[in-house]
Amino acid sequence: MARLLTAYLKRSDVPSRAALQQAIDRLPFALTLDDGYVPLQSSGYLPCTLDGEDAGFDLRFADVSDVSADGCDVAMTFKWGGDPREEAAALAVCAALARAFGGIVERDGARLSPDHMLEQAKGALV
Repeated sequence: MARLLTAYLKRSDVPSRAALQQAIDRLPFALTLDDGYVPLQSSGYLPCTLDGEDAGFDLRFADVSDVSADGCDVAMTFKWGGDPREEAAALAVCAALARAFGGIVERDGARLSPDHMLEQAKGALV
């Protein structure tokens, strides 16, 4: 399985750091985004803290050239290494994007629901 998630959003729905953190805080994870998250600008490793431990991932924004019927014109790609905390953090952030901001999240071409992402995140931490 690829270590990659893609979240598609409308540019106007890409959240600020504070709004994204608030959405994450409503999830069953103690996850904190680094202050380095800048909507539409972050590019590269984004540190996060999950249960007091490092759990960052690579985050990049890209314009979507073929705007979907849903109006999504921005893609956020999340990549991680072999640490399961990194995968859990990426899944949790994507679940927050889907629940609170209308994000459409795909993994290996398959659309994921927020509940499925949260189950996968919990499974990664077992």
